[in-house]
Amino acid sequence: MSLPQPLFIGSEIYRGSSYGEKHPLSIPRVPTVIDLCRAMDWLPKSQYRVSPMAKPAALTAFHTPEYIEALIDAEALGVVSDETRDRHKIGTLSNPVYPEIYRRPATAAGGSLLATELLVNCGIVYNPGGGTHHGMADHAAGFCYLNDPVLAIESFLAQGLTRVAYVDIDAHHCDGVAAAFHGETRVLMISTHEERRWPFTGELEDQAGAQAINLPLPKGTHDDEFQLIADSVILPAIQAIRPEAIVLQCGADAVAEDPLARLNLSNNSHCNLVKSLVPMAPRLLVLGGGGYNPWTVGRLWSGVWATLNGFEIPDRLPEKGRAVLAALSWNRQRGERPDYLVDTLRDAPRKGSISKEIRHRVQTLQARQRVWV
Repeated sequence: MSLPQPLFIGSEIYRGSSYGEKHPLSIPRVPTVIDLCRAMDWLPKSQYRVSPMAKPAALTAFHTPEYIEALIDAEALGVVSDETRDRHKIGTLSNPVYPEIYRRPATAAGGSLLATELLVNCGIVYNPGGGTHHGMADHAAGFCYLNDPVLAIESFLAQGLTRVAYVDIDAHHCDGVAAAFHGETRVLMISTHEERRWPFTGELEDQAGAQAINLPLPKGTHDDEFQLIADSVILPAIQAIRPEAIVLQCGADAVAEDPLARLNLSNNSHCNLVKSLVPMAPRLLVLGGGGYNPWTVGRLWSGVWATLNGFEIPDRLPEKGRAVLAALSWNRQRGERPDYLVDTLRDAPRKGSISKEIRHRVQTLQARQRVWV
Protein backbone atom coordinates (compact mmCIF):
# COMPACT_ATOMS: atom_id res chain seq x y z
CA MET A 1 0.00 0.00 0.00
CA SER A 2 1.33 3.44 -0.94
CA LEU A 3 1.15 5.69 2.12
CA PRO A 4 0.49 9.45 1.98
CA GLN A 5 3.23 11.88 2.98
CA PRO A 6 4.10 11.72 6.69
CA LEU A 7 2.61 14.46 8.85
CA PHE A 8 4.39 16.34 11.63
CA ILE A 9 2.37 17.58 14.62
CA GLY A 10 3.84 20.46 16.59
CA SER A 11 2.94 23.49 18.66
CA GLU A 12 4.45 26.77 19.77
CA ILE A 13 3.43 26.01 23.36
CA TYR A 14 6.70 24.10 23.76
CA ARG A 15 8.73 27.20 22.88
CA GLY A 16 9.84 28.81 26.12
CA SER A 17 7.83 26.44 28.30
CA SER A 18 9.95 24.82 31.00
CA TYR A 19 9.48 22.71 34.11
CA GLY A 20 11.90 25.05 35.88
CA GLU A 21 15.53 26.13 35.59
CA LYS A 22 16.95 23.20 37.57
CA HIS A 23 14.69 20.50 36.11
CA PRO A 24 16.03 18.10 33.44
CA LEU A 25 13.23 19.36 31.17
CA SER A 26 14.47 22.91 31.29
CA ILE A 27 15.89 22.32 27.80
CA PRO A 28 14.22 23.10 24.44
CA ARG A 29 13.30 19.92 22.57
CA VAL A 30 10.35 20.10 20.16
CA PRO A 31 11.21 23.69 19.07
CA THR A 32 14.72 22.54 18.19
CA VAL A 33 13.33 19.73 16.04
CA ILE A 34 10.92 22.08 14.26
CA ASP A 35 13.61 24.71 13.67
CA LEU A 36 16.21 22.20 12.51
CA CYS A 37 13.83 20.40 10.15
CA ARG A 38 12.75 23.72 8.67
CA ALA A 39 16.38 24.81 8.29
CA MET A 40 16.99 21.58 6.37
CA ASP A 41 13.93 22.23 4.15
CA TRP A 42 12.39 19.02 5.48
CA LEU A 43 9.20 20.50 6.92
CA PRO A 44 6.95 22.23 4.37
CA LYS A 45 3.65 23.70 5.51
CA SER A 46 1.78 20.93 3.72
CA GLN A 47 3.18 18.35 6.15
CA TYR A 48 2.83 20.36 9.36
CA ARG A 49 -0.23 20.29 11.61
CA VAL A 50 -0.77 22.41 14.71
CA SER A 51 -1.54 20.29 17.74
CA PRO A 52 -4.87 21.03 19.40
CA MET A 53 -5.23 21.01 23.17
CA ALA A 54 -7.20 17.94 24.21
CA LYS A 55 -10.45 18.71 25.99
CA PRO A 56 -10.94 17.37 29.52
CA ALA A 57 -13.63 14.94 28.35
CA ALA A 58 -11.19 13.36 25.90
CA LEU A 59 -8.56 12.94 28.61
CA THR A 60 -10.94 10.98 30.82
CA ALA A 61 -10.73 8.08 28.37
CA PHE A 62 -7.85 7.12 30.68
CA HIS A 63 -7.42 9.74 33.40
CA THR A 64 -9.85 10.32 36.26
CA PRO A 65 -11.98 13.50 36.16
CA GLU A 66 -10.66 14.45 39.61
CA TYR A 67 -7.07 14.35 38.38
CA ILE A 68 -7.81 16.44 35.29
CA GLU A 69 -9.57 18.99 37.48
CA ALA A 70 -6.56 19.09 39.79
CA LEU A 71 -4.25 19.88 36.84
CA ILE A 72 -6.55 22.64 35.60
CA ASP A 73 -6.75 24.15 39.08
CA ALA A 74 -2.97 23.92 39.55
CA GLU A 75 -2.42 25.94 36.37
CA ALA A 76 -5.01 28.54 37.34
CA LEU A 77 -3.72 28.98 40.90
CA GLY A 78 -0.01 28.31 40.43
CA VAL A 79 0.08 26.19 43.59
CA VAL A 80 -1.37 22.95 44.94
CA SER A 81 -2.49 21.94 48.39
CA ASP A 82 -0.68 19.29 50.41
CA GLU A 83 -3.67 17.01 49.86
CA THR A 84 -3.48 17.43 46.06
CA ARG A 85 0.28 16.87 46.10
CA ASP A 86 -0.11 13.66 48.07
CA ARG A 87 -3.04 12.36 46.02
CA HIS A 88 -2.06 13.37 42.49
CA LYS A 89 1.76 13.71 42.79
CA ILE A 90 1.90 17.20 41.28
CA GLY A 91 3.90 19.98 42.87
CA THR A 92 6.82 17.58 43.44
CA LEU A 93 10.46 17.88 42.36
CA SER A 94 9.84 15.53 39.41
CA ASN A 95 6.46 16.94 38.43
CA PRO A 96 6.44 20.57 39.56
CA VAL A 97 3.75 23.18 39.17
CA TYR A 98 4.74 25.41 36.24
CA PRO A 99 2.79 27.95 34.13
CA GLU A 100 1.60 25.44 31.48
CA ILE A 101 1.12 22.44 33.77
CA TYR A 102 -2.23 21.61 32.15
CA ARG A 103 -2.04 23.20 28.69
CA ARG A 104 1.31 21.72 27.67
CA PRO A 105 0.57 18.05 28.45
CA ALA A 106 -2.99 18.50 27.15
CA THR A 107 -1.48 19.76 23.88
CA ALA A 108 0.84 16.75 23.66
CA ALA A 109 -2.15 14.50 24.26
CA GLY A 110 -4.21 16.45 21.76
CA GLY A 111 -1.50 15.88 19.18
CA SER A 112 -1.55 12.14 19.69
CA LEU A 113 -5.35 12.03 19.56
CA LEU A 114 -5.33 14.12 16.38
CA ALA A 115 -2.81 11.65 14.97
CA THR A 116 -5.21 8.75 15.43
CA GLU A 117 -7.87 10.71 13.53
CA LEU A 118 -5.43 11.42 10.72
CA LEU A 119 -4.54 7.72 10.68
CA VAL A 120 -8.09 6.43 10.55
CA ASN A 121 -7.35 4.82 7.16
CA CYS A 122 -3.57 4.74 6.83
CA GLY A 123 -0.46 6.88 7.02
CA ILE A 124 2.44 8.05 9.17
CA VAL A 125 2.20 10.76 11.82
CA TYR A 126 5.00 12.15 13.99
CA ASN A 127 4.24 13.87 17.30
CA PRO A 128 7.61 14.50 18.99
CA GLY A 129 5.89 16.33 21.85
CA GLY A 130 4.19 13.07 22.83
CA GLY A 131 5.52 9.92 24.41
CA THR A 132 4.74 10.74 28.05
CA HIS A 133 4.55 7.10 29.05
CA HIS A 134 4.79 7.31 32.85
CA GLY A 135 1.53 9.18 33.51
CA MET A 136 -0.97 7.21 35.57
CA ALA A 137 -4.75 7.40 35.57
CA ASP A 138 -4.94 9.54 38.71
CA HIS A 139 -1.44 10.93 39.21
CA ALA A 140 1.67 12.29 37.57
CA ALA A 141 4.96 10.39 37.49
CA GLY A 142 8.40 10.64 35.93
CA PHE A 143 7.97 14.11 34.37
CA CYS A 144 4.69 12.94 32.79
CA TYR A 145 1.37 14.52 33.75
CA LEU A 146 -0.81 12.81 31.13
CA ASN A 147 -0.26 9.58 29.22
CA ASP A 148 -0.70 10.36 25.54
CA PRO A 149 0.45 6.90 24.32
CA VAL A 150 -2.35 5.29 26.31
CA LEU A 151 -4.88 7.82 25.02
CA ALA A 152 -3.74 7.22 21.43
CA ILE A 153 -3.99 3.43 21.77
CA GLU A 154 -7.42 3.75 23.40
CA SER A 155 -8.49 5.88 20.44
CA PHE A 156 -7.28 3.24 17.97
CA LEU A 157 -9.20 0.58 19.87
CA ALA A 158 -12.31 2.77 19.86
CA GLN A 159 -12.01 2.93 16.06
CA GLY A 160 -12.41 -0.84 16.02
CA LEU A 161 -8.78 -1.92 15.63
CA THR A 162 -8.01 -5.23 17.29
CA ARG A 163 -4.23 -5.54 16.78
CA VAL A 164 -2.14 -2.62 18.00
CA ALA A 165 1.61 -2.89 18.64
CA TYR A 166 3.21 -0.48 21.09
CA VAL A 167 7.01 -0.32 20.92
CA ASP A 168 8.95 1.71 23.49
CA ILE A 169 12.72 2.22 23.24
CA ASP A 170 13.07 4.89 25.92
CA ALA A 171 15.77 4.31 28.53
CA HIS A 172 13.03 4.14 31.18
CA HIS A 173 10.33 1.48 31.32
CA CYS A 174 6.84 2.48 30.16
CA ASP A 175 5.15 1.68 33.45
CA GLY A 176 2.07 3.83 32.76
CA VAL A 177 1.35 2.06 29.48
CA ALA A 178 2.00 -1.34 31.06
CA ALA A 179 -0.47 -0.58 33.85
CA ALA A 180 -3.13 0.64 31.41
CA PHE A 181 -3.04 -2.41 29.13
CA HIS A 182 -2.13 -5.25 31.47
CA GLY A 183 -3.78 -8.35 30.01
CA GLU A 184 -5.36 -6.45 27.09
CA THR A 185 -5.29 -9.00 24.26
CA ARG A 186 -5.65 -6.39 21.52
CA VAL A 187 -2.40 -4.62 22.46
CA LEU A 188 1.12 -6.03 22.25
CA MET A 189 3.57 -3.95 24.28
CA ILE A 190 7.31 -4.25 23.62
CA SER A 191 9.73 -2.30 25.78
CA THR A 192 13.50 -2.05 25.83
CA HIS A 193 14.84 -0.03 28.76
CA GLU A 194 17.90 0.19 30.98
CA GLU A 195 17.85 -2.35 33.80
CA ARG A 196 17.91 -1.22 37.43
CA ARG A 197 16.83 2.30 36.51
CA TRP A 198 13.71 4.17 37.64
CA PRO A 199 10.82 3.20 37.67
CA PHE A 200 12.37 -0.24 38.37
CA THR A 201 9.64 -2.11 36.50
CA GLY A 202 9.61 -4.16 33.31
CA GLU A 203 11.61 -7.18 34.36
CA LEU A 204 12.31 -9.88 31.76
CA GLU A 205 9.84 -12.16 33.55
CA ASP A 206 7.04 -9.58 33.47
CA GLN A 207 4.73 -10.63 30.63
CA ALA A 208 1.74 -8.46 31.70
CA GLY A 209 -0.83 -11.14 30.94
CA ALA A 210 1.31 -12.63 28.13
CA GLN A 211 0.81 -9.51 26.02
CA ALA A 212 4.08 -7.78 26.86
CA ILE A 213 7.71 -8.26 25.93
CA ASN A 214 10.06 -6.56 28.38
CA LEU A 215 13.77 -6.57 27.63
CA PRO A 216 15.89 -4.78 30.25
CA LEU A 217 19.20 -3.59 28.78
CA PRO A 218 22.50 -3.78 30.70
CA LYS A 219 24.42 -0.56 31.20
CA GLY A 220 26.51 0.17 28.13
CA THR A 221 24.28 -1.60 25.59
CA HIS A 222 25.47 -0.51 22.12
CA ASP A 223 24.21 -0.45 18.53
CA ASP A 224 25.18 -4.00 17.58
CA GLU A 225 23.37 -5.40 20.60
CA PHE A 226 20.29 -3.30 19.92
CA GLN A 227 20.26 -4.45 16.28
CA LEU A 228 20.30 -8.06 17.44
CA ILE A 229 17.32 -7.28 19.70
CA ALA A 230 15.45 -5.59 16.88
CA ASP A 231 16.10 -8.39 14.39
CA SER A 232 15.52 -11.27 16.80
CA VAL A 233 12.76 -10.02 19.11
CA ILE A 234 11.03 -6.74 18.19
CA LEU A 235 10.47 -7.15 14.46
CA PRO A 236 9.51 -10.87 14.52
CA ALA A 237 6.97 -10.25 17.29
CA ILE A 238 5.38 -7.42 15.35
CA GLN A 239 5.36 -9.39 12.13
CA ALA A 240 3.66 -12.29 13.90
CA ILE A 241 0.64 -10.27 15.04
CA ARG A 242 0.25 -8.35 11.73
CA PRO A 243 -0.68 -5.09 13.49
CA GLU A 244 -3.24 -2.69 12.12
CA ALA A 245 -1.37 0.14 13.85
CA ILE A 246 2.04 0.63 15.46
CA VAL A 247 2.77 3.26 18.10
CA LEU A 248 6.49 3.86 18.63
CA GLN A 249 7.75 5.78 21.65
CA CYS A 250 11.16 6.99 20.49
CA GLY A 251 12.76 8.30 23.68
CA ALA A 252 16.10 9.97 23.04
CA ASP A 253 17.55 9.22 26.48
CA ALA A 254 18.94 5.85 25.36
CA VAL A 255 21.85 7.50 23.51
CA ALA A 256 25.29 7.64 25.07
CA GLU A 257 25.37 11.38 25.86
CA ASP A 258 22.15 11.50 27.87
CA PRO A 259 22.65 12.49 31.54
CA LEU A 260 19.82 10.34 32.95
CA ALA A 261 20.82 6.94 31.55
CA ARG A 262 23.93 4.84 30.99
CA LEU A 263 23.25 3.15 27.67
CA ASN A 264 25.66 3.51 24.76
CA LEU A 265 23.42 3.70 21.69
CA SER A 266 23.91 6.07 18.81
CA ASN A 267 20.93 7.70 17.14
CA ASN A 268 21.36 5.19 14.31
CA SER A 269 19.64 2.56 16.46
CA HIS A 270 16.48 4.66 16.66
CA CYS A 271 16.47 5.60 12.99
CA ASN A 272 17.15 2.04 11.84
CA LEU A 273 14.21 0.74 13.87
CA VAL A 274 11.95 3.49 12.52
CA LYS A 275 12.91 2.53 8.96
CA SER A 276 12.14 -1.13 9.67
CA LEU A 277 8.73 -0.36 11.18
CA VAL A 278 7.42 1.82 8.33
CA PRO A 279 6.33 -1.08 6.07
CA MET A 280 5.00 -3.27 8.89
CA ALA A 281 1.57 -1.65 9.43
CA PRO A 282 -0.79 0.63 7.51
CA ARG A 283 -0.77 3.10 10.42
CA LEU A 284 2.36 4.33 12.20
CA LEU A 285 2.38 6.89 15.00
CA VAL A 286 5.84 7.96 16.18
CA LEU A 287 6.17 9.81 19.48
CA GLY A 288 9.00 11.49 21.35
CA GLY A 289 9.62 10.67 25.00
CA GLY A 290 12.64 11.06 27.25
CA GLY A 291 15.81 12.91 26.33
CA TYR A 292 17.69 15.42 28.45
CA ASN A 293 20.65 16.57 26.37
CA PRO A 294 19.40 19.34 24.03
CA TRP A 295 21.77 18.49 21.19
CA THR A 296 21.19 14.75 21.15
CA VAL A 297 17.41 15.17 21.36
CA GLY A 298 17.25 17.69 18.54
CA ARG A 299 19.53 15.64 16.31
CA LEU A 300 17.85 12.29 16.99
CA TRP A 301 14.26 13.43 16.58
CA SER A 302 15.13 15.41 13.44
CA GLY A 303 16.81 12.30 12.08
CA VAL A 304 13.65 10.31 12.80
CA TRP A 305 11.62 12.78 10.72
CA ALA A 306 14.16 12.51 7.91
CA THR A 307 13.93 8.72 8.08
CA LEU A 308 10.14 8.73 7.94
CA ASN A 309 10.33 10.81 4.77
CA GLY A 310 13.25 9.00 3.17
CA PHE A 311 15.39 12.15 3.20
CA GLU A 312 19.14 11.78 2.87
CA ILE A 313 20.98 12.85 6.02
CA PRO A 314 24.16 14.72 5.03
CA ASP A 315 27.52 13.86 6.56
CA ARG A 316 27.86 17.47 7.67
CA LEU A 317 25.04 19.90 8.39
CA PRO A 318 24.67 22.97 6.16
CA GLU A 319 25.23 26.26 7.94
CA LYS A 320 21.51 26.95 8.48
CA GLY A 321 21.07 23.63 10.25
CA ARG A 322 24.30 23.98 12.18
CA ALA A 323 23.22 27.41 13.42
CA VAL A 324 20.14 25.92 15.10
CA LEU A 325 22.27 23.52 17.14
CA ALA A 326 25.03 26.07 17.81
CA ALA A 327 22.49 28.42 19.38
CA LEU A 328 21.56 25.91 22.09
CA SER A 329 22.89 26.14 25.62
CA TRP A 330 22.62 23.80 28.59
CA ASN A 331 23.06 24.65 32.24
CA ARG A 332 23.82 21.00 33.08
CA GLN A 333 26.66 20.68 30.58
CA ARG A 334 29.90 19.28 31.92
CA GLY A 335 33.12 19.90 30.05
CA GLU A 336 33.46 20.95 26.44
CA ARG A 337 30.65 20.18 23.99
CA PRO A 338 31.92 17.81 21.28
CA ASP A 339 31.89 19.42 17.82
CA TYR A 340 29.92 16.55 16.28
CA LEU A 341 26.85 17.54 18.33
CA VAL A 342 26.65 20.72 16.26
CA ASP A 343 28.29 19.78 12.97
CA THR A 344 26.45 16.53 12.22
CA LEU A 345 23.03 14.96 12.53
CA ARG A 346 23.88 11.27 12.37
CA ASP A 347 26.10 9.79 15.08
CA ALA A 348 29.05 7.54 14.35
CA PRO A 349 27.92 3.94 15.00
CA ARG A 350 28.74 2.57 18.44
CA LYS A 351 29.69 -1.04 17.87
CA GLY A 352 30.99 -3.89 19.98
CA SER A 353 30.72 -7.56 20.80
CA ILE A 354 27.40 -9.04 21.91
CA SER A 355 27.34 -9.67 25.66
CA LYS A 356 26.30 -13.02 27.14
CA GLU A 357 23.52 -11.22 29.04
CA ILE A 358 21.98 -9.85 25.85
CA ARG A 359 22.22 -13.20 24.05
CA HIS A 360 20.58 -15.00 26.98
CA ARG A 361 17.72 -12.50 27.22
CA VAL A 362 17.10 -12.61 23.49
CA GLN A 363 17.01 -16.43 23.54
CA THR A 364 14.65 -16.40 26.53
CA LEU A 365 12.22 -14.11 24.72
CA GLN A 366 12.47 -16.05 21.47
CA ALA A 367 11.52 -19.25 23.31
CA ARG A 368 8.61 -17.50 24.99
CA GLN A 369 7.33 -16.07 21.70
CA ARG A 370 7.23 -19.51 20.12
CA VAL A 371 4.75 -20.47 22.85
CA TRP A 372 2.27 -17.59 22.66
CA VAL A 373 2.49 -16.15 19.16
